[in-house]
Amino acid sequence: MTARRKSGTPPTVTALLESEAHVARLTAHAGRLLQLQRQLELALPRQLARLVRVANYRLGKVVIHAANGAVAAKVRQIVPGLVEKYRQNGAEVNEIEIKVQPINPGQAKVAPVSPAVIGERAKQGLTDLARKLPEDAPLRLALERLAAKK
Repeated sequence: MTARRKSGTPPTVTALLESEAHVARLTAHAGRLLQLQRQLELALPRQLARLVRVANYRLGKVVIHAANGAVAAKVRQIVPGLVEKYRQNGAEVNEIEIKVQPINPGQAKVAPVSPAVIGERAKQGLTDLARKLPEDAPLRLALERLAAKK
């Protein structure tokens, strides 16, 4: 299978993968799983979508792995709508099975949270509110610290 094309250039990885029947089936299955995963991600809220993944598809049954029991319970609630979304996108899905499969810590990439920036107008409002409170009030001290942040 290392034959070169007529033009003399080496075959692409895709062409090599598609050349053998069993590898072609595997490649097609992987493509189907990827397509189902993308549809799943579009159907779920972003925070939930990053905690689930399509594990398998066979004979109209999609197996989804959820990071924990709470995520699995939430996804189970929306399974009927999810089946319908898959069907609307051309996938032959009759059943969805949800399994709990914790994600490895290295796989769960949490987006860094950028600190909120307080505008000058908001800082002035916090300062004005703090001035109306007694000087020894814990809320006043907290508001003054918050207003002082850059």
